[in-house]
Amino acid sequence: MSLEWDRNFALEQAGDDNELLAELLDLLRMSSAGDLEKIKAASTAGDYEAMSDAAHSIKGAAASMGLVGLRDVAYEIEKKGRDGDLAGADSHVSELEGLVSELDSLE
Repeated sequence: MSLEWDRNFALEQAGDDNELLAELLDLLRMSSAGDLEKIKAASTAGDYEAMSDAAHSIKGAAASMGLVGLRDVAYEIEKKGRDGDLAGADSHVSELEGLVSELDSLE
């Protein structure tokens, strides 16, 4: 899975302001890294609700920035948390971790 970034959509959301887009990307990087840590901790603790909440946060931020791949993986984790079904969640969390690290390559 890749980030599948629609940069034009993200730029439009930033009012065609490249500087604002860069600031929004920085905020997304920071918030996603924090939410990823929450997801990992919640997964280890079996705290489905916390896992779902943190994944929901990443999903919303990714959607608003046109990051379809990131949004989709976060959605899968959110859904697993909501359903109380952690079967296969580890692979999604690993995938999410890789995508969050790829955010550093966006400009």
